[in-house]
Amino acid sequence: MADLSTKYMGLELRNPIIVGSSGLTNSIKDIKQAAHFGAGAVVLKSIFEEQIRQETGKFISHEDEKMDPFRKGYQQVISDRSYNYAEAEAYIADFARENTLSQYLKFIEDVKQAVDIPVIASINCVSPYDWHYFARRIQAAGADALELNIYILPSDPSMTSEGNEQAYFNIADAVLKQVSIPVSLKVSYYFSSLSNTLIRLSNCGIKGLVMFNRPFHPDINIDSFEIDSKYMLSDPPEYSHTLRWIALLYGKAGCDLVASTGIHDHESILKQLLAGATAVQMASALYKHGFSYLLEVIKGLEGWMDIKGFAKLDEFRGKASQQNIKNPAAFERVQFMKLYSKII
Repeated sequence: MADLSTKYMGLELRNPIIVGSSGLTNSIKDIKQAAHFGAGAVVLKSIFEEQIRQETGKFISHEDEKMDPFRKGYQQVISDRSYNYAEAEAYIADFARENTLSQYLKFIEDVKQAVDIPVIASINCVSPYDWHYFARRIQAAGADALELNIYILPSDPSMTSEGNEQAYFNIADAVLKQVSIPVSLKVSYYFSSLSNTLIRLSNCGIKGLVMFNRPFHPDINIDSFEIDSKYMLSDPPEYSHTLRWIALLYGKAGCDLVASTGIHDHESILKQLLAGATAVQMASALYKHGFSYLLEVIKGLEGWMDIKGFAKLDEFRGKASQQNIKNPAAFERVQFMKLYSKII
C-alpha cells in the first residue's frame, strides 16, 4: 500500500490533503468529519484583523503612520478612518461580537481535544501593528501552527511596488518574533516580480508558503446597484496557475510550498506534487461533494502510486518541476509556440 504521509512545516501529516480555511473548518462537527474521512490537517476559518482591532479598540493612529512610511499605502484599508460608512462599521462591530477573540481561542482548544490531526490557526491580516500579540495567545491555546492569510490589493497608485511588498515582510517579522510554532504565509499573486518576492518571503523565517489565496472578486447587481460577489468557489482548471509557480519555485524556495485553488481531485493533487508541492489545500471540492469525497481522492492517490510503482511521495515529488524536465521553458512561456499555434 502506498504511503501518503508527508511532513509540512515539521508537522507529520498522514497525507498531503489539508482542508483549507473556510466555513468547512468553522465547527467542531465539521472538523471531526474532515478528520474521520482522512484529511491530513485542517486550517481553521480565519479570524480577521478587523475583528481583533474592533474588540481591542486599537486602530492605527497618525503617529503610527508617520513611524512607518510603508503604512501610508494600505493605511486606509485597516484604520478606523477607512470605516466611513455606517453600514461597514456596524457590520464589523456585529461580526466582532459574534466572533470574539476568546471564542476563537476556546475553539482552538476544543478542536485540539476533538481530533488527532494537525490544527493550523489562521489570521487574515493586512498590517503588522497592535494585534500581533494575539499570535502568542493562539500558540498558548494549542495550535500546531499559524497561517497568515495576507492579501493587500495594490490599488493605491501612489504606492510603490516595494512599499506593497514590504508590508508582507513586516507582518511576518512581527509575528515570528512572538511565537515558536511554525508560521506560514498564504499570499496573493499581485507582485511586480512574483518569483523574486516569493523566494525572499520563503527565506524570511516562515516554514510554509501557500499559493494562492482566493480573492474576493466584486460584482455589481444591475438591479439594486449594489456591490455583490460571485465565483466564491474555485473551478478545476484554476489549479494550472498555481501549478506553474510551484514548478518554478521548487528547489529554489527556502520553505515548504503548498498549492491552493482549483484542487478538486486526485489528479490535480498529483500534478501539484509532481511540480514540487509539499501539500495542497482543498475546500471548494468539499463544499460541492462533502467530506466523504476525501475517501475517493485518497483512493485515487494510492491507486496511481501503486500503478506507477511509487511507495512514498518523496519518490516523485518535484519530478516534473522546472529543474527536472527536459523543456524548462514550458513553465515560463506565456504564449508557448507549439500549443498556441494550434488554437490561434
